[in-house]
Amino acid sequence: MRYLGQQTLSDAARPATELWRLALGVVLIVACYLALGYTYFTVLAELVTPVNWPAFSAEIDKGSSARSLLAILASFGLLIISIALVLSQLHGRRIGTLFGEGWTFLNNIWRVTISLTGLAAILWLLPEPEMLLPFHNIDYLRWLALLPMSVPLLMIQVCAEELLFRGYLQSQLAARFKSPLVWLLLPSLVFGLFHFFQYDTQIAGGNAWALALSATVLGLATADLTARAGSLAPALALHFLVGFATLLYVAPGNVNYGLALYTYPFELSDQTLRTVWLPYDLMITFVAWLTARLSLGR
Repeated sequence: MRYLGQQTLSDAARPATELWRLALGVVLIVACYLALGYTYFTVLAELVTPVNWPAFSAEIDKGSSARSLLAILASFGLLIISIALVLSQLHGRRIGTLFGEGWTFLNNIWRVTISLTGLAAILWLLPEPEMLLPFHNIDYLRWLALLPMSVPLLMIQVCAEELLFRGYLQSQLAARFKSPLVWLLLPSLVFGLFHFFQYDTQIAGGNAWALALSATVLGLATADLTARAGSLAPALALHFLVGFATLLYVAPGNVNYGLALYTYPFELSDQTLRTVWLPYDLMITFVAWLTARLSLGR
């Protein structure tokens, strides 16, 4: 299988493909993000006031309120800053090179967004399994009023993750290794592991591995689309669709539901529903990937 689009994306990475440089880059990105994050939440604690911070911190841990989830999503902007700094100083690259050529990006984002919007409309009309029927969470007018903040901040979160995993890691590995098994699979596995620790056993219980599997499959889907398209646009569109569906439309009943219009009648740790929602989730990811791929014509 030839991924000509990925070869184009990796051109900017070829002058600095040493593995030690990539490993150091990942360490520096994480360190920079943690340092900026510490400052961010320290300032946030002062703005909230020390007296109210413990309660707000508890909200952040679960994403149980609109303000806490907005704060979490905004913090991913610091990851974008960290990636840009490391790319510039360690690899001599601009962060714009991770997105792909301008016209290709715009063409891809338009085509994939239109096709996935159509798919979302079809999925919305289809009946869900009875066990997945959601409860109302936020008043409609309040939800709509929050969208001008929640949608851009969700896009920041999606951009940050895609820039790191499909942009930086995938392009650097593809410039170094010929086999797609390396640069498609490795970043996707790390992406899944990231979500395993995000939804640890305290939140997801025995379902943590299932969430990691779902994230890994999404990572593989977006990695494939990136390599085919020669831009980050399809990955951003697909990831945004998933993020909108799981954070802003319907969320689990115990975590990250502060901005969701609806919540599911179960918690992430409920293992009795694993056989229902995991196949359902994987099926939707597959259909969304296929829709995006067909819209690209590749």
